[in-house]
Amino acid sequence: MGNSKYLDRSNSLTKIRRAEADAIDVARSSGIDCDGTPIPKAKLDLYKQVMGLEAGRQRSGVSNTMRSRIVRIGVKDLPQNELDKMLVAADFAPLKDEKDVAFYYENNNDLPL
Repeated sequence: MGNSKYLDRSNSLTKIRRAEADAIDVARSSGIDCDGTPIPKAKLDLYKQVMGLEAGRQRSGVSNTMRSRIVRIGVKDLPQNELDKMLVAADFAPLKDEKDVAFYYENNNDLPL
């Protein structure tokens, strides 16, 4: 019984996040930003071009995509050694080598290595 409140809250948050994502998609497809200002055509065209490339790219699998997303977002908030520990604990590969670490962390000025 105690979990049902958590599940209800979790489901509600998921619905809110989906609605927010849908609103962003509708705004983008309408060429209007969420604040009501028009999105410049050049920005929309570039977005569509890059998303078209992404849609046509062969996927490497859900797990690889998940790891990539975790790393890209994690480097913004986590020190490298902590991110590596979390990746390994979740049965993902840690950052591969110094070049991999440098690629993600040297391009992110928010956290030190």
